[in-house]
Amino acid sequence: MITLSNSEKLSMLRNLGVMLGSGIPLAEAVESLLEDTKGSLRKVLLTLRADLMQGQQISGSLAGFPRVFDKVTINLIKAAEEAGTLETTLKDLQEHIQKEIEFTDKIKFAMIYPGLIMTLFIGVLVMILTVVVPRISSVFSRLRVELPLPTKILIWASNLLLDNTALIIIGLIVVVAGGIILYRSQRQWVLSIVFGLPGVSGLVRQIDWTRFSRSLYLLLSSGLPIIVALSLAADVVMDWRIGKVISKCREMVIAGKKVSDGLRWGKKLVPSLMIKLVEAGERTGTLDRSMQEVSVHLDYEVGNSLKALTAILEPVLLVVVGISVGGMMLAIIAPIYGLIGQVGGR
Repeated sequence: MITLSNSEKLSMLRNLGVMLGSGIPLAEAVESLLEDTKGSLRKVLLTLRADLMQGQQISGSLAGFPRVFDKVTINLIKAAEEAGTLETTLKDLQEHIQKEIEFTDKIKFAMIYPGLIMTLFIGVLVMILTVVVPRISSVFSRLRVELPLPTKILIWASNLLLDNTALIIIGLIVVVAGGIILYRSQRQWVLSIVFGLPGVSGLVRQIDWTRFSRSLYLLLSSGLPIIVALSLAADVVMDWRIGKVISKCREMVIAGKKVSDGLRWGKKLVPSLMIKLVEAGERTGTLDRSMQEVSVHLDYEVGNSLKALTAILEPVLLVVVGISVGGMMLAIIAPIYGLIGQVGGR
């Protein structure tokens, strides 16, 4: 199935928007993009060109790529086609995707350093167990040195790894494959466990509400009804509990109540400032603007939370790695000092 990165989608929508703004017909704009496009994006554009030639609308064509264009994007383009504002909507989508790229990059960059530390730790651990320990172990064996318990455990782990390398690799593959299958079949259950971890649940809620508020702002400002907008914006969240609150908001609106009533129903999961801003927007008839303010505020809060999380993670990881590697080195060095002491005593 075809997939595109956010950067590729951004490039496509930006170029289409620029050409439409210059008065170039949509079909001609797609044809022009095909001249310099390769890979998956070219396949999308080829399908789009073929569908346009058959009289199909761009929203209908892009809907054939559900892993590339989400429901928010498709429905925004569909509404723009009906209103004759496709050029403006494409620009709005550009800004939306650009913010999503920046938002995602912010999360990725925050995890780079902890990820690098863990990768280096695993590399050093494997090197010690497969290279250093076997050599030292053979020396100890020849000299018949009495080994302390930590050294025996280290040698046992090294032998286990070297004697069962194939089985361990197969086991890792099975675990990873099983994890993927479990995630796909029991996604909600797996995510509920992950999102329940200390330090993760609050951050995930902030990320979900940021994406939701940004999407809802875009949908409302494009003229979509609030009930439809809530239904579409609910698709961008990861935590099922947040999705339940959004569904409650939609039910409240259908019953003639307000979005803020639904948010208050789930106030344990909703930032208090978000509820107040939504209430203010409902009173003044500027709910879309309020959602924009919410997204900007929560984007800032996510940045602060990521900084706080990495500020805690980095020293903890360094201490864990230092103690682990230091402990292994002591387990190797201790018998050597013991041997030196025995030789000196003689």
